[in-house]
Amino acid sequence: MENSQKGFIPVMLTPFLSNGNIDYPALTQLTEIYLQAGASGLFANCLSSEMFELSDKERIQAIKHVIKVANGAVPVVATGTFGGEIAKQADFIKEVSDAGVEAVIAITSLLANEGDSDEIFNDRVFDLLHQTDEIPMGFYECPVPYKRVLKPQQLADFVATGRVIYHKDTSLDLNQIKEKLKLTEGYAFGLYDAYMVHAVDSLKAGASGLSCIQGNYFPELIVWLCDHYNDESLNDEVQAVQQFLIDNMEVMHHVYPVVSKYFLQKRGLNISTFTRRNVGAFTTSEEKGMETLFDDYTSLRNNLNIKVFI
Repeated sequence: MENSQKGFIPVMLTPFLSNGNIDYPALTQLTEIYLQAGASGLFANCLSSEMFELSDKERIQAIKHVIKVANGAVPVVATGTFGGEIAKQADFIKEVSDAGVEAVIAITSLLANEGDSDEIFNDRVFDLLHQTDEIPMGFYECPVPYKRVLKPQQLADFVATGRVIYHKDTSLDLNQIKEKLKLTEGYAFGLYDAYMVHAVDSLKAGASGLSCIQGNYFPELIVWLCDHYNDESLNDEVQAVQQFLIDNMEVMHHVYPVVSKYFLQKRGLNISTFTRRNVGAFTTSEEKGMETLFDDYTSLRNNLNIKVFI
């Protein structure tokens, strides 16, 4: 997903009805909001989507729904590995690929156990690539079931196969990101940073864009940052956005994605706060935190003259 213009790829939520079934009308509206905000791609069936709480059938149905709504406007990537033997993971990757995604994402922590060496992990990656024909692939350093961060040289070796075109980085390490970018330069490949604390520096270092949970609160703000991070005439505004994201990091992560769904309700989206994941209680404290976040975001958005659709 190489692109000269920096882009935002949302890690998509899955809206649910109060009975726990997927709310497809809300998923349609949510997808349209991402697109209207200016997203350059969509990451369906990810951790924010509560992918581990979905059945294989639901995963495929949700991916296909997102692809249908996007209707070719932007590429869609989606997770295709959920543990087990490599042959089993390869089979589901093929199924996800057949749904029409641009690349199938492999979860790094599901390709080897936490105590396994890099050599074991590398062997399994190359085995997976071998068993999945020519399907374009990507990696996501998902923190569940544990976080396995790729070393720069590992990522470079995988990208050099020509099969790996996408990477969602959660290393939280700007120096490591810079090394990954250096070693993968020249390939049809995009690295998207999830960590908003150094979002601007990551973009300036050459990251293809951002892929963060903050986009499930205010996607247009993340798009604005991708568009203006290097505009010297807006340096004060860029720093204000960066600081806003840093200051609100904790409140946006606590009992997520319930808080995000509540925030989207306040923005006008017809979405319930139901989640299948047990992330803790949504208390009065979290509700007040979202009220404050909403007011502060509205003020920042108005100062930046950002157009919104909800």
